[in-house]
Amino acid sequence: MKARVAIRFRPGVLDPEARAIAKALANLGFEGVRGVARTRIIELELETTDPAAAEAEVRRMSEKLLANPVIETYSVTIAEQ
Repeated sequence: MKARVAIRFRPGVLDPEARAIAKALANLGFEGVRGVARTRIIELELETTDPAAAEAEVRRMSEKLLANPVIETYSVTIAEQ
């Protein structure tokens, strides 16, 4: 079973990388970009075949290690192989 965790900053948390991307796009003439958000993707391959158990386990991983719950949010997607 495969899992994907998408992690991004909470609203209001400064994201210097996204700001730099937005500025670079404007400098390159892409004036229509209203905002940029950077999302980090972590892909995991799990041994379990139970989607509910996989999601619960990946959520625990996210809360303990993969995401900083103070400044980041995350979403989990589970896909069977």
